Amino acid sequence: MKPIVRRLGILAGLWCSSLSQALAQDRPGVELETVEESVIVTEVSLNGTVNALRTSRLSTAVAGLVEDVRVETGDRVTQGDLLIGLDDEQAEFELGSARAEAAEARARLQEAQRRLAEARSVGAGRNIAATEVSARESEVAATEAALARLRAEEQRRQVVLDRHRIEAPFDGVVSDRASDLGEWVTPGDELLTLVDITNLRLDFRVPEDYYQRISDNSELVVQAKGADQEPVPVTIESLVPVSDPQARTFLVRAKGPEELDVLSGMGVQATLRVSTGEQGLTVSRDAINRYPDGRVTVWIADSAEEDLYKVREKRIEVGSSFDNRMEVLSGLEGGEEVVIRGNESLEDGARVRLAERGSR
Repeated sequence: MKPIVRRLGILAGLWCSSLSQALAQDRPGVELETVEESVIVTEVSLNGTVNALRTSRLSTAVAGLVEDVRVETGDRVTQGDLLIGLDDEQAEFELGSARAEAAEARARLQEAQRRLAEARSVGAGRNIAATEVSARESEVAATEAALARLRAEEQRRQVVLDRHRIEAPFDGVVSDRASDLGEWVTPGDELLTLVDITNLRLDFRVPEDYYQRISDNSELVVQAKGADQEPVPVTIESLVPVSDPQARTFLVRAKGPEELDVLSGMGVQATLRVSTGEQGLTVSRDAINRYPDGRVTVWIADSAEEDLYKVREKRIEVGSSFDNRMEVLSGLEGGEEVVIRGNESLEDGARVRLAERGSR
């Protein structure tokens, strides 16, 4: 009889254990997070503009007739590419004349140097007068000076000729062209606009109260206006220490990664996160329950038995929000387990099972 009773007891125990496990599986599954202290951050929303680091309104340094146009609006160019060419026929003639004069001066110098060497070889005072040797030395010096002047004139004429070519000073896109074939242009006339689209900067006007608070640990995340893109973190390059006396703001310039799909002149939205220098309790925004009467609560999970938790609702007071987190001003002590998933239809005293623990 005893072995039968013992077997029945074992079977009953196994049945109760299976029933307990089955009931545990039927409990709502929740995700928990431990309430801990962290640095409190202030967030400020900003509107900014994408600006090209270099935008050049190219003009000519010499007057002339537009003879060659190599680009149209929207064309991409590389540094050194010819964009517009002016009629340079007269400049070429003048350069050729300067070269001929320089060549003539070189020939005269060679002859003067030959005659001086000849005079020195026969010896001053014996077969040739000393004054003649001095005269030939002066002739060589004068001819050398004339050659130097003509060489400088040749170089100047070369520069003038080169200035009939308007070349790209950097890689970029032609955003506007204001001249065409056959037009007469003078120095200072704007011929076209070239924009560097590879080096873009993001400019934001930030309230001056934040100037002293921005540090290397501050974060700036950007999203193009109207674009279906995830916010992208960008690097703050510089703070311009000049405040706008009207708006009481200063300029923050940032540089975005290549995956930030923006164009020069485009508007962007950003969130600046600045540390307050204070520590405080924070919870995930998903743990917060808000009610029409203004109450704010969280569900706290207390360990009840193996694999099960008992939940209770606790009213709290919240402060600032940042990076999907909320500051807790009162109501929690720290170390509590709060429900951040599966808290939509909980009741006080309900038993729940742990589905997954949240990571901060």
